[in-house]
Amino acid sequence: MRLVSWNVNGIRAAIKKDFVQSLVAMETDVLCLQETKAQDEQVAEALAEVKDYYLYSNSAEKKGYSGTAILSKVAPLSVQYDMAIEEHDQEGRVIAAEFEHFYLVTVYTPNSGSELKRLDYRQQWDVDFLTYLKQLEEKKPVVVCGDFNVAHRDIDLARPKPNYNKSAGYTQVEIDGLDNLIAEGFVDTFRDQRPEEVKYSWWSYRAGARAKNVGWRIDYFLVSASLQGKVAGVDILNDVMGSDHCPVLLDLLI
Repeated sequence: MRLVSWNVNGIRAAIKKDFVQSLVAMETDVLCLQETKAQDEQVAEALAEVKDYYLYSNSAEKKGYSGTAILSKVAPLSVQYDMAIEEHDQEGRVIAAEFEHFYLVTVYTPNSGSELKRLDYRQQWDVDFLTYLKQLEEKKPVVVCGDFNVAHRDIDLARPKPNYNKSAGYTQVEIDGLDNLIAEGFVDTFRDQRPEEVKYSWWSYRAGARAKNVGWRIDYFLVSASLQGKVAGVDILNDVMGSDHCPVLLDLLI
C-alpha cells in the first residue's frame, strides 16, 4: 500500500500547479494533505476532477487557513476528525482514517510562529497529540504523517546552528516533542531506513532556497513499532513541485 503525505500550501493554488498530474505520477493508494487553506466544500470543488479516490477533509473555522484532507482509493472503515479537545479542534489539523490493519493519521502540527509566540501552545499540542495517538494505538497500529513543523536533528536542516532555539521548527521544546513520540515507540521511517541521507521536504520561498537546497526535513511518516518491519520503501520526492513542501512517501506491506 503506497501512502503519500504532502503539505500543498493551499489546495486551490496547488491545482493550478499540476497537482492532478503529480497525483497520477505518484501512483499512491492514499494521499494525505496538509494546509489545504479552504473550507470543505472548496476542497471538494478544487478536487472535482480527481477520480477514483474517496475524499475526507477537515477545515479550520478560520477561512483560508490550515486544514487537512485525505484522498483514498480504498474506503476507510471509519474516519474521525480532530482530537476531541476544544482548544485544538478549531483549525482542522487532524484526520484519522481506520483501515483493516492500522490507523492512518494526517496532521498539520501548529507552527510556533514568528518570535515563537505560539511555542507554549505548541508544547501543549505535542503532549496532547501523543496521548491521542497512544489511545488509537490501543486498538490498532498507527501510521501518522504530515507536516510536523520540526526538524529533528542537525542533519534535518541545512543551517542548524543559526536556527537552534531561535527559529520556529528547531527549538529544543519542539525537538523534545518529537523525541517523546519516538520514545513512545513511533519510528521515523525515513531516518530509520536512511540514517545518513541528507534530504529536505520544505524550503523557504525567499532567496532561492529550493534551488540552493537550503531546506528543512519537517514532513514525516512515523509508524508504530509493530509496523517497522512492514516498511517496504520510503522517499522524499524533491522533484515534485507545486508547493513550498514536497511530498513524502511510504510503501507499506499489508
